[in-house]
Amino acid sequence: MGGTLGKRDSPKASLPETKLEAKILETMRRRESEGCSMKSFNSIILKFPKIDESFRKCKAIFEQFDEDGNGSIDPQELTRCFRKLEINFTDVEVKDLFDACDINDDMGIKFNEFIVLLCLVYLLKEDPSALHAKSRMGIPDLEATFETLVDTFVFLDKNKDGYVSKNEMVAAINETTKGERSSGRIAMKRFEEMDWDKNGMANFKEFLFAFTRWVGIEDIEDEGEENV
Repeated sequence: MGGTLGKRDSPKASLPETKLEAKILETMRRRESEGCSMKSFNSIILKFPKIDESFRKCKAIFEQFDEDGNGSIDPQELTRCFRKLEINFTDVEVKDLFDACDINDDMGIKFNEFIVLLCLVYLLKEDPSALHAKSRMGIPDLEATFETLVDTFVFLDKNKDGYVSKNEMVAAINETTKGERSSGRIAMKRFEEMDWDKNGMANFKEFLFAFTRWVGIEDIEDEGEENV
């Protein structure tokens, strides 16, 4: 891991590739202009147990919409899920969200992908240009958790450009662990977990997938498999 940046590390390489990504970036920047309530990375860590509990409750929602019980939600099941939760997105928007969150390209949304997808929906609902997408999902506990995740990203993104850089992650963790030698290593590890494409910047979706691992989503998934 050298300190020099390659061509792929330039901000230009991080430009959104799809209309959905552009909309997420635009909405996040608008949200960032409002500021955040987080004071330190430590205050985020203290919320992990409550977030974990909220995600566990969401497992029941996931299983309800996984109609064939195969452990993933296919495009048709997702469309019915949105209808039931009164999420007013167009068919094209639903497909774009599915494609963005189906990171294995296996035409199925697993539980961790479902969490990320719903959080992206929560963010996009706040877009004033959305067609009354502010209609609530009817899952207030989960929406409060999503607000915490959005707030966390806003806290980490110090320059409010819609991406978290390596330096911003280091700065956020250093604020919490002043004087601890391990803080730099912790920050780098956390950042590497977010930055899949190794371009030196993490967008909101990358952050969400990393966050689900930090609070132990895999454990919840394993429990579900054991109970089948």
